[in-house]
Amino acid sequence: MLTSFHLRSLGLALVLAGAAGCSSPKTAIYEHENFDDSGTFSRDYPVSDAAACEAARRALLSQGYIITSNDPKLVAGNKSFQQTGETHLQISFNVVCADDGKGTNHSTMFANALQDRYALKKVNNSASLGVGVLGSVSMPIGSTDDSMVKVASETVSAPKFYERYFALVDVFLPQEVKQAEHIPEKPKADLGVPEPKVVPAAEKVEAPKEEPAVSEPVAPPAEPAPIAPQEAPAAAPATSNPDLPAPTEAIPPLPTPAQ
Repeated sequence: MLTSFHLRSLGLALVLAGAAGCSSPKTAIYEHENFDDSGTFSRDYPVSDAAACEAARRALLSQGYIITSNDPKLVAGNKSFQQTGETHLQISFNVVCADDGKGTNHSTMFANALQDRYALKKVNNSASLGVGVLGSVSMPIGSTDDSMVKVASETVSAPKFYERYFALVDVFLPQEVKQAEHIPEKPKADLGVPEPKVVPAAEKVEAPKEEPAVSEPVAPPAEPAPIAPQEAPAAAPATSNPDLPAPTEAIPPLPTPAQ
C-alpha cells in the first residue's frame, strides 16, 4: 500500500515537472540579432551610387532576374524556381545604393534577398442556390480549386550567396575604375556569365597591289604608206608542142552563088 502511494506521488511529480518545462518561455528569434557589422549584406565601391546600382542591375539581369524598379539608386528583381510539381520558390532581390560621404565617386551597396516558398493547396469553394418557389431552401454547391499558397518566407543570410553576387557586380564596373583601383579581372565563366566566343580570324590574303600605269605620250598616227602601182601580169609564153600540127592560115570565105 505504501509502495503504491509512493509511485503515485512520483508520477504526479513528473507530470508537474513536465508541465512546468512546457510552460517555460522560449528564446525569441529576434534575440539572435546582434546587429554587428559583419559585411554580409553590404560592400563599398569606388564609383557613384548611380553607377554602383547600374552594375548591380546588370549583374541581376545576367542571371535571369526580372527587374521591377526603375529608380537609379534602387534595384528590385525576382526570379522563380520550380522545384517540384507542387512546390514553387521565388527569390526577391533588393539592392540600395547610397553615397557614403567620402566623395562623389564612393558609395555603399546594400543587398538582401528574400526567399518565398509556395505550395499547391486545394481550396474549397462553396455556394448556395436559392429556390424562391419552395421558400428559403438552399442547395450547397461545392468546388475545389488548386492554387499556389505561400507557406514560408525567409531572408537569405548565407554569406557565400552574397559574396558571389558582389563578385559578379565587380565584373560590371566600368573598365577604367577597375584599372585605377587594381580590381582583378575574374573570369565570367566562373561567375555564371558566358564568355563571348572568339572566332579565329581567317588569314587575309592580300591581293597584289597594282602599280599605277605610267602615262606614255601618245604618238601621232603614222601616215599610210603610198601604194605602189601594180604591174600588169606578163603574158604567158606560148607552149610549143611538137605533136600538134602547126597553125594554118585563115581560110577565105566562099563566094555566094549567083542568082
